[in-house]
Amino acid sequence: MASFDSVTARLILLLAETGSIGRAAEREGIASSAVSRRVSDLEARLGVVLFDRSAHGVKLTTAGEAYAEGCRTVLRAIADLDASMGDFSAGQKGSLRLACTGSALTGRLPELLAKYAQKYPGISISIGEMGAAKALLALDEGRADVAIVSDNYDFTRFEIRPFEDERVWVLAPPDHPLAEQIEPRKAISFAAALPYDIVSVHHTGSLDRLLGEAAGGIGKTINETLRVESFPALVRMVEAGFGIGFLRSTSLHLLAGTDLVCAPLAETWAMRQLLVARRKSSPLSAAMKSFIALCAETYAPSS
Repeated sequence: MASFDSVTARLILLLAETGSIGRAAEREGIASSAVSRRVSDLEARLGVVLFDRSAHGVKLTTAGEAYAEGCRTVLRAIADLDASMGDFSAGQKGSLRLACTGSALTGRLPELLAKYAQKYPGISISIGEMGAAKALLALDEGRADVAIVSDNYDFTRFEIRPFEDERVWVLAPPDHPLAEQIEPRKAISFAAALPYDIVSVHHTGSLDRLLGEAAGGIGKTINETLRVESFPALVRMVEAGFGIGFLRSTSLHLLAGTDLVCAPLAETWAMRQLLVARRKSSPLSAAMKSFIALCAETYAPSS
């Protein structure tokens, strides 16, 4: 079966409306012979006569009436499809696949996503919580459109923008020797915390890597007494007395209801960022573009 020809379909409807090959040709800006040839070729392919021709013009046959109605249906569907794609290109419809670290989900991301969903109700959002390395791999493999991850990775293949500032804090039970050195609103050195047993989290995770590199940089090692797989678990283990711990500022809300004391680390390496990343070679859909724009609009750098 021959493919549907929208140009010929429009000519069929113009001929049905005007009853004249000349007027139809004039409306389309083509030669009358071209109109006649298109209609004749179509009739030959279909094996039916679509128009009765006379000196007074042309008129649809019964088969022509059926074909013309089919043309109207198809052309309406094409117009509806164009309008639907317009919604997608305008960012009103579509999908957004996010790969996020736990730090991102405990920071400002949930509120920002609520704002985004309210502004773009036609866009479906899916969220995958995973470590930064896995999130970047998801971008590489096309399983995510945007990733929100910590900044201590190789971003050569990605386009990045700041999402949220965060700082590394140390926390300790109130009766711990380190607690005596923690003063309200004052930073403490990383070296001051290193002599003590430390509860660690997420082996090879971004915070684990950051702390390990920082310790190695000053010729020290981390005295890991226990390793857990989540920040809430880390807080509970520190609270239970297994050692001190480290959290990013986006997770400090986990200390609510505890008597743990905490302080930000003084070193510049402890002042980090969460980043919005996307693969440079991936098409920038309207849904991605509007999300990244909203991230930029609402980002407030730390003073």
